[in-house]
Amino acid sequence: MKRINNLYQQICSLKNLELADKKARKGKMFQRSIQEHDKNKVINLLQLQQMLLTRTYKTSEYITFKVYEPKERDVYRLPYFPDRITHHAIMNILEPIFVATFTTDTYSCIKGKGIHAAAAKLKIALKDQPGTQFCLKLDITKFYPNVDHGILKQLLRRKFKDQDLLWLLDEIIDSAAGLPIGNYLSQYLANFYLSHFDHWIKEQKGIKYYFRYADDIVILAPNKPELHQALADIKNYFDKELNLKVKPNYQIFPVAARGIDFVGYVFYHTHTRLRKTIKQNFARMLVSNNNSASTASYCGWAKHANTKNLLNKLLNGRNKKL
Repeated sequence: MKRINNLYQQICSLKNLELADKKARKGKMFQRSIQEHDKNKVINLLQLQQMLLTRTYKTSEYITFKVYEPKERDVYRLPYFPDRITHHAIMNILEPIFVATFTTDTYSCIKGKGIHAAAAKLKIALKDQPGTQFCLKLDITKFYPNVDHGILKQLLRRKFKDQDLLWLLDEIIDSAAGLPIGNYLSQYLANFYLSHFDHWIKEQKGIKYYFRYADDIVILAPNKPELHQALADIKNYFDKELNLKVKPNYQIFPVAARGIDFVGYVFYHTHTRLRKTIKQNFARMLVSNNNSASTASYCGWAKHANTKNLLNKLLNGRNKKL
């Protein structure tokens, strides 16, 4: 693997910091922190540039809070200046490099990919009914909090040799345990942390039908023994290479009997349904807080599944308690 150098000066350029400032505020123009930053924007960006060039930048103190959808998680928030601008400045330069290392089976937090791209590819795979009779579905125990800093830094050093860049990445990585959910940089570092595993699955293990969205993994095969072997190999790889554990609630099952619950849908060989919780939330919204924007959003989800009858029932009965 060719190691990449001479990236830090690009990150620190004033032009790149101005672009990062523009991107970091997208959709958040009326936040108080951005309005405060704008009172001294030019001076702030010059100050940030100087902090980066002199390696005196230090991650600010996090604000933490809990979210409960789709499950309880601790979310971390950094100030707009200097931290969120810094993360965007880094990713302006590193994003294409990171993305080039990912396999085509990685879908979360990647431009042009996402939930619906994963759904579309899984539907195509299921057309091979003999080869996709059984499914292994698993995720990783507390993936973001359990990312090992030492292993992540080692992987980054296999990709980059720019010492200033590595210093900055180390500083951000060491600012919290694991990878803080909420950091813009965390979602790319998470995918990068698992990218060698993705390549191992596809290229060394030769698994044909593999899909990963964040730490949610689906593997398809014609029989259960193949999937039990894959599970054993994955557990061993996680333990030895990444210091991670497969969550105990993994499942191996026939697709025809129960469908594959993945990225908000339940997939069968012949059709696709909305996940039950999304369907229920859609119905509740129509009863309690019906508005055109929310309805359009749920209809956008529904159009990627076989939901003609469901939509007729929900939309025609929106004034009734479902």
